[in-house]
Amino acid sequence: TDLDYGHELYCAGHLFQAAIAFHRALGDARLLGVATRLADHIASLFGPDKRDGAPGHPEIEMALVELYRETGERRYLDLAKFFIDRRGQGKMRGLGWYGPEYHQDRVPIRAASIMEGHAVRALYLMAGVTDLYLETGEKALFEALMRLWQDMTHGKLHVTGGAGARYEGESFGDAYELPNDQCYCETCAAIASVMWNWRLLLATGEARFADLMEQTLYNGFLSGPALDGTHFFYINPLLSRGGYARAEWYSVACCPPNIMRTLASIGHYMATADTNGLQLHLYHQALITDSARGLILDVETQYPWQGTVKVLVRETHGAFWTLGLRIPAWCKDAAIRLNGERVGTSAEAGSYATITRVWQVGDVVELELPMPVRLLEAHPLIDTTRDAIAIQRGPVLYCLEQTDHDFDIMAAQIDASVPLSAAWESDLLGGVMTVTARGHLLDIGAWGEQVYRPLEDGQELPRQPVTLKAVPYHVWGNRGANAMRVWIPRASMA
Repeated sequence: TDLDYGHELYCAGHLFQAAIAFHRALGDARLLGVATRLADHIASLFGPDKRDGAPGHPEIEMALVELYRETGERRYLDLAKFFIDRRGQGKMRGLGWYGPEYHQDRVPIRAASIMEGHAVRALYLMAGVTDLYLETGEKALFEALMRLWQDMTHGKLHVTGGAGARYEGESFGDAYELPNDQCYCETCAAIASVMWNWRLLLATGEARFADLMEQTLYNGFLSGPALDGTHFFYINPLLSRGGYARAEWYSVACCPPNIMRTLASIGHYMATADTNGLQLHLYHQALITDSARGLILDVETQYPWQGTVKVLVRETHGAFWTLGLRIPAWCKDAAIRLNGERVGTSAEAGSYATITRVWQVGDVVELELPMPVRLLEAHPLIDTTRDAIAIQRGPVLYCLEQTDHDFDIMAAQIDASVPLSAAWESDLLGGVMTVTARGHLLDIGAWGEQVYRPLEDGQELPRQPVTLKAVPYHVWGNRGANAMRVWIPRASMA
């Protein structure tokens, strides 16, 4: 009854996905029967020569495609295409000063080139469009998806992978509009980004999509749940002056259950198989089975804290196939050993290294991904991060948290000329790798009582050397509603 804001079709999409998961996991078709009856009802109302329109909050599109995959009923795929095709008419009301772009209704999807509007809605729609492309192979859809991905990743994502620069409208901003404290970066947007990039990875096999999945999972997504598993962030800022804490629940309750289903789905994102062999995309402790090849791989790793990934072939029929290992874009000088011998295969950052051979039970592949601490700087057109530095080790972004310092971290600077060191602290935050840096603390009191002063009257503030301790961004806020910052001002050389 209210396509713009009623969320009826959005909730139907979640029901469809739940029913499919229940059916696949347990072979129980009861909930699937409920889902197909509802889908049939919706199909009786919407379509050519029926009711026109599309849901204000996309989600049902990808769910309908998956329902088609599960049941083989073409009408569900056709309905997903109908909803996608109806976008771009400019009929939706928008929100506040946002127009139809809030609902991704400003331009038809095949003509779109700008990621805009509500971030979660936009990214769910992109996932559905990619699913439609995967089933139809329509070139115009793929070209639009590539334009939109380029637009999003070139100035509209935070370093955490967080999406949604504007608090108002929970929306994408302009290129390089990436505030640290007033960004939205909803946890559901991070999840939707992972879902979209997973589909693009399936469509292309390109490592850049797995790289963005990893960046988002370890940072923009994993910051959502607290370590106790019962408190959650809805919004994930990159700077807090204190007072912001995870809540047990929200009146709009999308993020907590979405976190739970994502954590339960991580195993599905680890690996894929095709006619050539098997590809590993994300690295975790796991047992991976390829039933078609009679293959079982045992993956052992302490990733992301350590960069060693060991893959043991537990079962194989001695077949000739290719193992693909993703070399993350952040990693230089990766090395691969097969049964203890260095392999000369290409191991370029941001690509897949491959080993093709007749595999035997007991074969061991060891992937070494060096993880030195590195400093990041942002594009100079991003005002909020100019002359500031972020800390990264492996795929994990770091932040300063007030509880680790006896001085105001908002007055601290980092000295980029001094090497950083990493150390494992088993008794901190459930066990994390911390990073220590050298910096300076500005004597803010020397400024005086003025908020602003003439430049010619100014002088360098006195400063004293301090030690900065950084913790992984995803665990911030577990020791109280402390001040926090990801981007740290760079100390001048004066």
